[in-house]
Parts: sequence; C-alpha cells; structure tokens
Amino acid sequence: MSYDNVCKILAEKYPLDFAKWLISTRAKKVKVLKTELSIEPVRADSVSFLQAGKRILHIEFQTRPESEPPIPFRELDYSVRLKRQYKLPVTQVVIFLQFTNDPIAYTDEYKDETTLHKYKVIRMWEQNPERFLNSEALLPLAPLAATTSPEELLSQVAQKIATIPNKEDRQNTAGYTQILAGLKFDKNMIRNLLSEDIMKESVIYQDILQKGEKLGEEKGKKEGREEGEKEGEKNEAFRFLSRQLNRKFGAIDSSILERIQALTTEQLEALGEDLLSFSNISDLEAWLNR
Repeated sequence: MSYDNVCKILAEKYPLDFAKWLISTRAKKVKVLKTELSIEPVRADSVSFLQAGKRILHIEFQTRPESEPPIPFRELDYSVRLKRQYKLPVTQVVIFLQFTNDPIAYTDEYKDETTLHKYKVIRMWEQNPERFLNSEALLPLAPLAATTSPEELLSQVAQKIATIPNKEDRQNTAGYTQILAGLKFDKNMIRNLLSEDIMKESVIYQDILQKGEKLGEEKGKKEGREEGEKEGEKNEAFRFLSRQLNRKFGAIDSSILERIQALTTEQLEALGEDLLSFSNISDLEAWLNR
C-alpha cells in the first residue's frame, strides 16, 4: 500500500498547515510546485515541493529506509536541482512514517570527501501526538505519533474526526486516517474504533441501521442490525472510493461504477489501497478485470 502517497495527498491539500509544522514561516499562502526538475523526472510518488514565501520546502515521506539511490544522496541531488531551477533557499524534511531501527532513519546528512549536505529528519514514532490531534490537516498522522497507549490514541483520533463539521471532510479524513493507521494498528481495531465511531455520526449510517432493524422483523432483530451495519460499511466504502476516483480521473463511466458497486467491502478496501498507484483509467479497468 502507498502509505506515503496518502501523505503526499495531504501535504498538497493542506500545504500551509504542513509548512507551519515543518518550517518557521509567516507566509499566508503556500504554493504547491508540480513540476519536473532538470536532468531527469523526479520520483514524485512520495515527494512534495512547496513554496512558502521565498523558500522551497521539499518534503519526502518514507515507510522504508531502503531506496535507490540512497536517501542522503537523493536529498543532495534534489537540493541542487531545486536551487538551480528556483534560485531560492531549500529546506528539506524526510518524514519516516513507520518505526525502524535502520541507521538511515537516524541520518540527517550526506557526506563524502568534499561535500557535506544537511537535511531534517522526522521520525513519527517520536512525535508528540497533541500537535496532530489539534489540526484537521495533520490528524491522519496522529495514530503514528508517540504513545504508551496506542488504542487510547486511536480512540482520541476517532473522536476528533467525528467533530469535523463538514461531512465530506470528515469522511475523507477518516479514510486517510484508516490507511495510515494500518502502519501501526490491527485492521479490526482500526475498523472498530474509526469506522464505527464516525459512521454513527452519519445520517446515512443511521438510516441504514433503521433499514437493518426493519429487516430484523423478518430475520430477527440481531441479524437485521448486523446486516444493516455490513451494508452501511460497504456503502460508505463505495462513496469514499467514488469521490477519490472522481478526484483522480474526473467523471467515471457509469458501467465502471456499477462494476465497482458490485464488489464486496473487502474488495472495495483492496481497490482503495491500490488506487494510489494507478496512473490512468485503464489501470482501474485492468484491476477490475483481474
């Protein structure tokens, strides 16, 4: 799963919030730079370039320490290219999302016989969760922060998500959080604490429960409620996935949407995980054909 892609989406959706977190800036607007650097295209799957005032912020999200070329050299390479193209100072931050003891996660420089290049490293498992819990933009990262009680932290995150007033923002934040929490938490725990808590705030969810209770008159109340909850989970997953598809590819053909709607909840979740690696609509069709 492209966990680092989710972070890239967040950084480019909330660039000012990420800039305020990672650098000291008075800028009121931050521009997302979507451009290829000179010499060759950059590896853009987990990299965001933001311009805050007269400074470039280069953010790179990592789930694994291994890479080719190695991270320290890549930071040097990006820095030189950015300075050549924009002629502005560059701040670089590598954010490690998942715990590792690898020395690369504790390295903040590139060094050889003639060159010393410094960059900043953030290890999410060492960060105070309060900053993330108090920011809607950073909230999906909160489950990865330091805690002595992981389940309690995830419950706090669920409570914060439930208070987001805009329904679409609440659902999107829940989706991002569920994906990132998968780096640290058991899938069933995520579903129990996040999906259940947030969906209970949803009018759609309540409506589904009522339908489930009506169904229970025929099948038994307990069975009907379980059926309604399962249908609710599937519908919420389909709606979230449809929004992500429209955002990524524009309007989706109704025949494709019908095929997606016919998937099980587990298949919808799998498609949501793989979606971030799709380049065009043909990738989606190939996935469905498999």
